[in-house]
Amino acid sequence: MRTVYSADHLLHQSPGELLFGEFVPAFEKPERAELVLNRVREVKLGDVIAPQPCPLDAITRIHAPGLVDLLQTAHQEWLGMGRSGAAYPYTWPARGMRADRAPQTLDGRLGFYSFDCGTPITATTWQAVKTSADVALTGANLLNTGERAAFSLCRPPGHHAGSDHYGGYCFLNNAAIAAQRLRDDGAGRIAVLDIDYHHGNGTQQIFYGRNDVLFVSLHGHPDQEYPYMLGFDDEMGAGRGEGFNLNFPLRWGTEWPAYEAALTAGLERIRAFGPEALVVSLGVDTYKDDPISHFKLEHEHFTRIGAMIGALGKPALFVMEGGYAVAEIGINAVNVLAGFEGA
Repeated sequence: MRTVYSADHLLHQSPGELLFGEFVPAFEKPERAELVLNRVREVKLGDVIAPQPCPLDAITRIHAPGLVDLLQTAHQEWLGMGRSGAAYPYTWPARGMRADRAPQTLDGRLGFYSFDCGTPITATTWQAVKTSADVALTGANLLNTGERAAFSLCRPPGHHAGSDHYGGYCFLNNAAIAAQRLRDDGAGRIAVLDIDYHHGNGTQQIFYGRNDVLFVSLHGHPDQEYPYMLGFDDEMGAGRGEGFNLNFPLRWGTEWPAYEAALTAGLERIRAFGPEALVVSLGVDTYKDDPISHFKLEHEHFTRIGAMIGALGKPALFVMEGGYAVAEIGINAVNVLAGFEGA
């Protein structure tokens, strides 16, 4: 399995985030990708290749031009207002406010296009974000040329980013962009399997009205866990997409038997859907020692997850998402890939 990676991910470094009333170092940090890369090389998973730059219209197939423009220009405009540091939003539209037009001021647009304050924009964020999307698209191209699997080592991650909003450490939805590329290049049906601990609210929102992309997610229950306001099991899709969205919200403390049962049911739905390829949002924050998550999976369970996915017999693109037990992230992520390869 080839891995697509770029050191451009180092160009995004959050100055920090709010946690329980304190400003703390960001959990989403550059070491995450470097440790995964080191493990890929250590176990000799396969060649590591650089991404090919892709045209911007591959991104705007998924994301609103206003969001894409903001990510490119926000920090320069921020500095032009006499400010320093990273650009953070501080106000968001609520029920009863106008959500049908983007404000003209930067502060208004930052709030309009985001849903939290944990995803700051720095001077070099756009380069990192654009390259992360290129990493995902290059992985999709590998599947298009006949490879059974590829690993897009994306950073920043992407699955919380919706068509017109960013947040949750995510600016552009790498998995959705890759899935759309596979569709545009001829695949009739694509399944997206999200195994990150946090619900892929952005991916769900993007594909919620479509029947050509099935979204299946296993995640912390939104009654207990971020992003709180999406990811319930009664969210089944809308319009043509009804029946093509499947959520498995799981409670804090979930251990392997319950997780395995949910994954088995999700994979059965994917098998019945009959996709031509699979995109996996690969988050490993389901690990027992993850500092911001509450599942209880062990190292060997990630190998088993990969083998279960491999048993589908479908070409698969793995797109890196979350995982914040930094010392263990490489072991857990690569265990999934090795399990798939051995299936």
